[in-house]
Formats: sequence, C-alpha cells, structure tokens
Amino acid sequence: MSFKFFMEKFRELEAEDFRILLAVEKGMKTYGYVPTNKIVGYSGLPKEEATYRISRVHKLRLVRRITVPYEGYSLNYMGYDFLALNFFVRSGFLSAVGNCLGLGKEADVYEALTPKNEEVALKFHRLGRISFRQTAKFRDYTKQKTFWIFRSKAAAEKEYEALKRLYSCEVSVPKPVAQNRHAVLMGKILGVQLNELKSIENPEKVFLNILKNVQKAYVKAKIIHTDLSEYNVLVTEEEEVQIIDWPQYVTLNHPQAEILLRRDIENLAKYFWRRFKLKVSVENSLSLIKAGGKIRKAQIFL
Repeated sequence: MSFKFFMEKFRELEAEDFRILLAVEKGMKTYGYVPTNKIVGYSGLPKEEATYRISRVHKLRLVRRITVPYEGYSLNYMGYDFLALNFFVRSGFLSAVGNCLGLGKEADVYEALTPKNEEVALKFHRLGRISFRQTAKFRDYTKQKTFWIFRSKAAAEKEYEALKRLYSCEVSVPKPVAQNRHAVLMGKILGVQLNELKSIENPEKVFLNILKNVQKAYVKAKIIHTDLSEYNVLVTEEEEVQIIDWPQYVTLNHPQAEILLRRDIENLAKYFWRRFKLKVSVENSLSLIKAGGKIRKAQIFL
C-alpha cells in the first residue's frame, strides 16, 4: 500500500470510527479478539450506529475479524497507526505527514510537520512484523499479533524516555517531541546512515564523534545503546553524527552493561576497519568512555 493511499484512508475516518477503534483497543487488554457486543458497549454508540461503524473500519482494513468461535475484532498496525496519528493531530503536535524516510524490520519512519511548520520525524514501532509469518503455524498465532502491538507500544515508550534523558545530556540524538502508543514524534533526523556512505573524507573524525556521544550517554545519561552499528549512526555533510534507535537501551546497573558496551564499540571498530581500513583500539576506547575525560585521536587509533 502506498503512503498516499494510507493518508487518504486516515482522512476518511470520522469521530465515530475512532470511537470504534478506541473500543477495540480497550477490549484488547482482555481479549485477543474483542467480541462485537463488547465493542458496542465500550464505544458508547447506539447499537445500530456501532454495528455500521465496526463494518466500516473492517472494510477499511483497520481491524482483523474472526467469526469462530464468536465474532470478534482486533486492531492491526494500520488501525493502531491511525489512533496514534489522531492523538498527535488533535493534541496540536502534528499538522502533516510526508514521505517515508525509512522502512525497517521493526519500525517505519516518516517526515512530518508541526503546526508551526517545523520539520519533524514520526516513527512507528512495528515489532514482530517478521515474526508473524514465523509464528503462523502455532495455535496462539492470533495472540502473538496482539502481543506484538503492545510490545511495540512498550518499545516506543522506552525509546521516548531514552531520548529525553540523552537530549538533556547533550547527546546528539533527535529531539523528543511526543509519544503515543507505538509512535514517537521527534525532531528532524539529520544526515545519512553510515552504512550508505561509500566514502568519508575524515573517518577518524566521524569515529571520534560517535565515541564522544557514546561517552556522554554513558557518563551523563548513564545508559548504553546496546545495538550500536553502522545502521543507526547518521552522518551529515559536515561529518557530524546523530545516533538513533534507542528502544533497547540499558542502564549502567544492568548485569551485562559492560558486555553490551564492549559489543557496541567492537561493532563500530569492525565496521570502520572493514570499510575505511581504520584501526581502532577497543580497549582504549572503552577505558576513555568510562573515565569521562577528553578523548584524543592518539589514544584511539593504532
């Protein structure tokens, strides 16, 4: 489905449609598929109106339906997207959504505008998108779908908290703006993914910039990324960096914190050697990160 078609569907929805989606969401806390009579009750709409609206959101493919052993409905990711979008628009955070900036296994990111015409990014977490296919053969498949939607909400909540901590500590991350359900609204994403760059004028500068931000996250925010790689480091034309994708972060009191920090640095060191033939001392990098002092090139590169 094209993004244009996606937004056309969103604009078609009326207040009563959102009441049905909210009713399904409420019921999903108890049911894998919410019985029709429960949706009617939760929505507060007259039965005839609610029945019509349930059929309408189903035709728009915002919910999934079962008929055996009872008739019931469950939100899919598009229905969940629309609930989050509706919140951002009604709350005055968002006025327009533009092109897709990136589609991944666990998240989709779109460019967007605030009512003040500020450029922002809208990220929808979509955990389990691949796992749906892998778990289809199991009896609890429908429960797995519901489970992943709420896991995505938890991931968005965690990433938003991370961004607030990091941004306040001057770590180079997108500015946190708002969060709702599985979606995070953040400041404009700057640069190009490191893995997409065929060459860098000064790879030493880029690596040092990454390391300095990892150090700030460790010393000031007291968190570790745990999944740091060339895929979540963005590089600008000036070779400044921005680090993204923080939902899996851990705090320094995590039992494997040191192992995870080492893995992050080793991942980066391997990539910079493989792509740019830059030799990095992992041990020195780790020591300097933990010490919190100034990081100099001579201490890092071999």
